[in-house]
Amino acid sequence: MNAIVNRQMDATVRRMRRWNLTVRRRVRGDAGMSTSEYAVGTLAACAFAAILYKVVTSDGVVTALTGLVTRALDVQF
Repeated sequence: MNAIVNRQMDATVRRMRRWNLTVRRRVRGDAGMSTSEYAVGTLAACAFAAILYKVVTSDGVVTALTGLVTRALDVQF
């Protein structure tokens, strides 16, 4: 009887170890970005910066910001 229980325990321990290794591999699989992902991220950030620059330097936005700053500086205390 003791030998059967020991075999069952050994099998259970082996299954648990296998499951633990599988879970660890899945969790650690892609921990960081690869070089191509960095390149795509950098390209997207540059494109967003270019669009933002165009919007901020457009005539309407420059006029609105200039008016806002002028009104803020002309406030009477």
